[in-house]
Amino acid sequence: MIRSLILIVALAAPVPALAHNVISSVFPSGSDIEGEVGFSNGEMATDLVIEVFDEAGKKMGETVTDADGFFIYTPTQPVTHVFRGDLGAGHVAEVIMPAAEVAALMGQDAAVSTSAASVAVPASTAGLSGLSDQARAELATMIRTELRPLRQEISAYKNKNDLQTVLGGLGYIAGLFGLGFYIAARRKMEGGK
Repeated sequence: MIRSLILIVALAAPVPALAHNVISSVFPSGSDIEGEVGFSNGEMATDLVIEVFDEAGKKMGETVTDADGFFIYTPTQPVTHVFRGDLGAGHVAEVIMPAAEVAALMGQDAAVSTSAASVAVPASTAGLSGLSDQARAELATMIRTELRPLRQEISAYKNKNDLQTVLGGLGYIAGLFGLGFYIAARRKMEGGK
């Protein structure tokens, strides 16, 4: 019986998964769109061609990721941007920036497609009015560089500690308790005979 228990525990023990998920995100960066592409294990996609499409699927351009898995794209139209990169082996990164966000970073009103509300230009640069354009660009580059590792860590943490992982762990614990109660009940029944 102990051998059976050991076999069951060995088969039920979690093994490290060899699969990994694609992590991709985009965010406004001055008048550009910056994004990142990588895997949940921390490996970033380097020199990956990222194609940019509009909502209808028309290709608007492309860009390439750098050594850290980041890319920068300058939008020319205030429309929804779909960024797609093929990482091979069935892994495709796809992330969308809505038209309202693109229009806001371009300093324009959002195209009237799904809502009639216009988007105002963010007032985040109000305190920087005394700086020259070159100083603003250097400051934006410096801030982007400093925030990159934080964004990567947050994405990896979110991917690693999702609800499914937590529920799976609780399921293992409940299963082990159930197995323990079953064995205790069997021993009690055998001892009573």
